[in-house]
Amino acid sequence: MIGIRVTGKSRILSFLIIGLIILGILIGGHKCEKVLGATGTVKGKISIAIVYDNYNVNPNLISSWGFGCIIRTPNKDILFDTGGDSSILLSNMDKMGIDPKDIDIVVISHIHGDHVGGLNGFLEKNGNVKVYIPSSFPDSIREKIKSYGAKYFNVKDFMRISDDIYTTGEMGTWIKEQSLILDTREGLVIITGCAHPGVINIAKKAKQILHKKIYLFMGGFHLFHTSESELKSIIKGFRNLGIKKVAPSHCSGDRCRELFKEEYKEDYIDSGVGKIITVPAK
Repeated sequence: MIGIRVTGKSRILSFLIIGLIILGILIGGHKCEKVLGATGTVKGKISIAIVYDNYNVNPNLISSWGFGCIIRTPNKDILFDTGGDSSILLSNMDKMGIDPKDIDIVVISHIHGDHVGGLNGFLEKNGNVKVYIPSSFPDSIREKIKSYGAKYFNVKDFMRISDDIYTTGEMGTWIKEQSLILDTREGLVIITGCAHPGVINIAKKAKQILHKKIYLFMGGFHLFHTSESELKSIIKGFRNLGIKKVAPSHCSGDRCRELFKEEYKEDYIDSGVGKIITVPAK
């Protein structure tokens, strides 16, 4: 056996090397956690990633008229709306590190092409999903969904889709639309595709159904042709309803976003494709 003499200097050097290795592991682990928080499911958290929008917060992604977001919960991954073009949707998902095969549920807000247009292309990548559509949809869409091996569910009224995830049910008259409600530890998070039934009406229904405060209202507000006086009235309505944070995008309009930002200040979230919002799960 060959003896190795460990001097004081060698012992100190060994301690330094071990310390650097441990520090590297800790730093590396922290970086991995941050990436996971952006694109994966984190225990105790719900992440909402905007994967399709005409507003852009990440220049590496493609922006286009429409809306789509992925809600990642500790139990299920949900795609809400698919934008207007599946190639853009799938490209953005890929760049954000989201595998289409990880999605468990698809929810479509309404019939317009900028929200349902990417559905077929997505189902080509993953037909092993449940698709929740407004009951007013034509049978041709149901047949198309079935052709990919996916299951569809007609939505007429308020219903639970997954743990602490609900749909408002169909709202509106001319354009039937459903919105999502997330019941989180901070309060309700409402996600709208286009909000054709009106943002105030949607917010009121969510509060009436679940009897909880609204923490965040986000998505398309459909206010891009709305007068300034009406916009201010709607913002006042949000305040009266106690809505804490807002993240308007898609069809909300530039002036709408400006006025909400002036009113909500630090509680305004600049949203668009690439934005990731994380809230604590219930």
